[in-house]
Amino acid sequence: MKLVIINYGAGNIKSIQFAFKRLGVDAILSNDPEEIRAADKIIFPGVGEASTAMAMLKESGLDKLIPTLKQPVLGICLGMQLLCLSTEEGNTKGLGIFQSHVKRFSNDVKVPQMGWNVIKDLKSDLFKGIKENEYMYLVHSYYAEHCKETIAKTDYGLNYASALQHENFYGVQFHPEKSSLAGEQILKNFLAL
Repeated sequence: MKLVIINYGAGNIKSIQFAFKRLGVDAILSNDPEEIRAADKIIFPGVGEASTAMAMLKESGLDKLIPTLKQPVLGICLGMQLLCLSTEEGNTKGLGIFQSHVKRFSNDVKVPQMGWNVIKDLKSDLFKGIKENEYMYLVHSYYAEHCKETIAKTDYGLNYASALQHENFYGVQFHPEKSSLAGEQILKNFLAL
């Protein structure tokens, strides 16, 4: 299996690469459009600030490439948020795969949300073998609003979409690579899609 992690300068990609290595898959780090197009599965990571990350995608032309991909794509954290219509962070227009807008948590809660929280109302083969209210590791100040593509929910001051799916595109707000055995199971499920 050819697994590519899109390397566009915004992401803690080493920990994702190590997580797949533990599953026996050597993931390739690449920003080469041909290599990305030829992959069986693609991880679209993201850590950092949305407008900066989007500028890096535009610089490399990946903003045009990603929406055309036909194989399974998994956006993680900021990667998921950039697949949405827009984000309030840096007032950034997203790639428009998921029909959701990303908002900042209110100051009624501690921002960023950092640590373990549960996911529930799971609806996708991505969550095969994952129990309702399983704990996942999250670090984020912005959240995706619910839309018809919501496949998991989390409560933090309000109820938000912690996972989304549209056709071959999947997005998770949490970090499966840092979420112990349950996170590892989600990565296995992604490889099996």
